[in-house]
Amino acid sequence: MSDYLTLGKEASDEFIEKRSRFIGYAKPVTTQEEAMDFINTIRSKHWDATHNVYAYVLRDGQSRRYSDDGEPSGTAGVPVLDVLLKENITDCVVVATRYFGGVLLGAGGLVRAYSHTSKIAVEAAGIIKMSVCSVMSVTCDYTFYGRLPSLIAEFEGVTEDTEFADNVTVKFYLPVANEPLFAAKLIDSSFGKFNAVKITEKYAQM
Repeated sequence: MSDYLTLGKEASDEFIEKRSRFIGYAKPVTTQEEAMDFINTIRSKHWDATHNVYAYVLRDGQSRRYSDDGEPSGTAGVPVLDVLLKENITDCVVVATRYFGGVLLGAGGLVRAYSHTSKIAVEAAGIIKMSVCSVMSVTCDYTFYGRLPSLIAEFEGVTEDTEFADNVTVKFYLPVANEPLFAAKLIDSSFGKFNAVKITEKYAQM
């Protein structure tokens, strides 16, 4: 497992180029099915558009795919895909919708227009870093619990759940590199009374 960049949210943006309207839609996805569902949703929304070009990149199988959707080969899907590759983002899809305005853009103009459409969609969605995190659990008494949130935060941890019973059990995650440092500090701070238990690993925005 290694860190990766992806989109922060679903978003869109648009611009006009020589009377042609270009609308860029971007969304984080994790599977080909999710990507195609989003593409088909945009196609249905803009059924009357001249073209609905798309590209997506997935970590699963290191797959990438694009479509010119009727535009001259290499002038639409590839420029949209190139933006994703240059930004080094994955698990994402971009759809570039075009309503033809009556003025031909030429091959170079199309490449620039579709590149810009992809770029503004990605900028609207935002790029985030997903890091490998250790999901941890600590069970302690109520006295030490008062110190635990600040200790978790010190190592960039994020609390997910807290269970109050005879003792307090806190479930949280933190960057995997910080796991041994946190575990050592916990033992030191509690004079060896409490330990952290690792549950699993997952990706999270840090």
